Amino acid sequence: MERALREASYEVLPLRGAEESVVEHVPRTVPLTVTVTEAKGLTPTLELAERLSRHGFTATPHLAARLVRDRAHLADVVARLRAAGVDGVFVIGGDAAEPAGRFPDALSLLEELETVGHHFRQVGIGGYPEGHGHISAELIERALERKAPHATHVITQLCFHAGTTTAWARQVGLRGVDLPIRIGLPGAVTRQKLVRISAGIGLGQSARFLRKQHSLFWRFFLPHGYRPDRLVERLVPALGRPEHNLQGFHFFTFNEVARTEAWRREWLARLSDADPR
Repeated sequence: MERALREASYEVLPLRGAEESVVEHVPRTVPLTVTVTEAKGLTPTLELAERLSRHGFTATPHLAARLVRDRAHLADVVARLRAAGVDGVFVIGGDAAEPAGRFPDALSLLEELETVGHHFRQVGIGGYPEGHGHISAELIERALERKAPHATHVITQLCFHAGTTTAWARQVGLRGVDLPIRIGLPGAVTRQKLVRISAGIGLGQSARFLRKQHSLFWRFFLPHGYRPDRLVERLVPALGRPEHNLQGFHFFTFNEVARTEAWRREWLARLSDADPR
């Protein structure tokens, strides 16, 4: 557990105040991903990743295929990130109802990235332990198989059930996907902060996101928010086991980085005190 928490990564949203909060509360050793929203487009995501990179963070922007217009647009994005020293991307299909151009899904964008040529050392793709709201389980897992040769790792969507995550990861391995998997789970998030984030994203999109996962809505809207203690404890025994290649934690902070980082440090201090050495 100590190693997993020391090597954890965080996801942040490109909203007002995110940069300042990350710089103030998050160590430079914590890798970051910067999500993208349909409403705001790619630009805020790229800008925040660039700024965080200048602060010394490893900041990986999400690239949503449905927001990329064409090969020239993609080449511009790659060149921009190279100039900023950003050496990783996380490629998703995106939630836009209609693609802006010729890339309807993550696979098509991954293939075009290789055609255009890129410098990225890390290319992440998504995993879906509880399936996808609009795509059958068989299709989403077949898509993962096809995307895997273009990627270096998988980050899962939120799932509150350790057994579901580990069973899914085992099946992924049986299907021949041997990429390291980082488990996506919520950070320490207050109800009040999530309400503010929902307003910043746009109520419709936030509601769609919350509906994608079983029990997600009510868990976050408990009066005192959410802490991932129990979920982390249940997942730790599975980390590093070869049959499902689960390699670490990726915390969805909903920009509650101060609270999530305080929670992580609290656990690390507790584990350090318990170390018999």
